[in-house]
Amino acid sequence: MTCDLGRSAGTETTVPGVEGTFAEIVDLGVKREDLFTGPASSGSGSRTFGGQFLAQSLTAAQRTVTQDRVAHSMHSYFLKGGQANTSVELEVTRLRDGRSFSQRQVVVSQQGAELFRTLISFQVPEAGLEWHKHAAIPVATPTNEQPYTDYSDYVESVLPPNERPWPGRSRPINVRYVDSPPAVGAGPITSPQLMWMQISSDLGAKQELHTAGLAYLTDIGMDSVIALPHGYRWRDEEVTTASLNHSIWFHRPAEMNEWLLYEQRVEWTNRGRGLANGRFYDPAGQLIATCMQEGLLRWNNEAKMSSGDLVSGGNPESPGSE
Repeated sequence: MTCDLGRSAGTETTVPGVEGTFAEIVDLGVKREDLFTGPASSGSGSRTFGGQFLAQSLTAAQRTVTQDRVAHSMHSYFLKGGQANTSVELEVTRLRDGRSFSQRQVVVSQQGAELFRTLISFQVPEAGLEWHKHAAIPVATPTNEQPYTDYSDYVESVLPPNERPWPGRSRPINVRYVDSPPAVGAGPITSPQLMWMQISSDLGAKQELHTAGLAYLTDIGMDSVIALPHGYRWRDEEVTTASLNHSIWFHRPAEMNEWLLYEQRVEWTNRGRGLANGRFYDPAGQLIATCMQEGLLRWNNEAKMSSGDLVSGGNPESPGSE
């Protein structure tokens, strides 16, 4: 029996101020076997959020494997920006089904143009030798007394007035920035960036939905963080950023209606690119997932991106640009 995360999902509840629920984002239609349709984005943005590609692709692949298999890795390429107000097609290729592992390729296209491609591997869970460096969580989860900075508030603080409200505010997520960067011109930042995250709409008991929710959140902030060591900020006119590729390793089941800490570090920048590392921890310090993202990082006074060649980080609705 294969997993079904389609239109039968109905455990969501709408959160005030949010357009729709997360289950609606991954509510895929079926055109034929292994060919699905993904709904258009909610909100008023022009570009599709990259996390939506990740979540919808993972959901499509989940629907082609048996229920005893869970995703353990996902390796993706952002190829072209998508139009948020237009649905997409997701075509799954069944690469292999072994006794313990299954691999799937998912290609996302829109009006005949390929936007996104990913390889996902699934495993039948088994007992094994366990070790990971237990993290001492340096900050408490958000409370009414310590709410931290709402991520949407931070984004809007750097947007010009005519671009507010930020379209991402309508997403069914709750993100609190612990150490949001100060204004442009405040100098380089090399310390880890910390954000508490959760899906704001009820995901129910389906673990596949929680895993897709985690994939959705991994794309937040990962391209803009590579500019911080150079003293630049998101939407800085001096640099252009764009997501190139994105990998996720799922270590243990995630509970995405609870707070997870997303720790982001810059590993390297040079040659017009940058590499960022992200780790998700639960409040007890257990490592839930690891991700890596390589992004474009160009000085605008040396090289201009050709329109439409890649997804510009200057657009808040570009895949991977937050």
